[in-house]
Order: sequence, then structure tokens, then C-alpha cells
Amino acid sequence: MRNLLDKGVGAAMLAACAFAAFVSPQSASAQMFLAKPDFKPGPITGSDPLVGLPIPGATPAEYQAHLLWNLRSGLNVAALQCQFSPFLRAVDNYNGILAHHAVELAAAYKVLSGYFKRVNGAKGLKLFDDYSTMTYNGFSTLQAQYGFCQVATNIAKQALATPKGQLHVTAGARMRELRNSLVPAYERGPVYNPHMIRFTQPPAPPLRAECWNKKGRYLSKKCGAAV
Repeated sequence: MRNLLDKGVGAAMLAACAFAAFVSPQSASAQMFLAKPDFKPGPITGSDPLVGLPIPGATPAEYQAHLLWNLRSGLNVAALQCQFSPFLRAVDNYNGILAHHAVELAAAYKVLSGYFKRVNGAKGLKLFDDYSTMTYNGFSTLQAQYGFCQVATNIAKQALATPKGQLHVTAGARMRELRNSLVPAYERGPVYNPHMIRFTQPPAPPLRAECWNKKGRYLSKKCGAAV
């Protein structure tokens, strides 16, 4: 199978990676938990440290590209790690995103690589490659795989339904949740509910021999009521 970890891809490589046709976001929903964990969703900007590696001195446009590139990287890693369930459609959805949002992703690549050239000069491209590799590694998870795959799959479906040129909006709305899903989540234990308490089983009759006749019948007159 093709390696989907595409480091530092440009416009041409983005188009080449999109080897699957556009995928409709109407695939079956996959729920990994009986009770959905709270991954603390909420809006986020590209300058937030939670997004990814620091890019000091970045402009607003460069921070937006940084945010978008981290989302793409996370979904790329999910395409590799979440193939254990065919219902997730991890690979198909990711390739659909590359095709649907190719122009915006290519623009983000250009802006972000331009940042590294501007700040680091001749070493810029090498440092951009290092940044991309470390970004991929930052999304790799084993213990939190179920939570990460559930969130990434949901984001991928939303990204496919997002109009072209608006993927950065989805990134701003979902990146916090995607990062938080890298922390292991577990099923919640049973919750005490006083309204569901049942009456306990009544006590059994006494076992004293004198309370029973030879036919095995309990002598209530002699030993009292059984309950």
C-alpha cells in the first residue's frame, strides 16, 4: 500500500496523493465508546501552543497555514493508524480531502515553507522538513488510538463536507479536540442512581429443624412469618 506520510508536499504532490475519488461523507458512523469521552472541543487559533510546534515571529497568514498543516498531518496519521475498522474509511476520506481541498493545502504549503525560508534563510527547507516530520510524530499514538481515531474520523467527514477554500475554518473549530484526543480516554464507570435501586430479596426462612415438618413445609405458626 502507498505510504501516506507525505512530508513537505507541494501542489503537484498533493494532487498525486489524491489517488482516490471524492468520497461522500455519508459513511457509517463508528462509535468506539459506549459513552463518548469529553475531549474539550472549542475554537483555536494558529498561534495557540496546543496546535503544534512553535513558529515564532509568524504572521497571521503563516499561523493559519500552520494550523491547517497540523490538521492535515493529523488526518494523514489517522489514515495510517485507523485502518483497523473499515467503517472509519480513514484512507478513503483522507484522500478525498486531499483532492477536495488541494488548492488550499497547496497554498498553506507555500506560505509555511516561505516562513521557514524567511526566518532561517538557506536552512529553511531542511528545517521545514524537520518540522513536518516532528509534526507527524506528534500525532502518533497507541494508548489513545480509539479516541484519536474516533475524533479524526469525525473531522475527516466534516472536512469533506466543507466548501473548497474553507478547510482552515474546520481546522480552527476542531484542532483543539483533535489534540485533546491524543490523551487516553476510558469508558466511564457505572453512575449511582437512587431511582434505580431495587428492593432487596426478602430474607429466607429460618433453617432450624423444628421449623419444618417431615414433608418439608415451613411451620409458620411455630416459627413466625418467613418474611
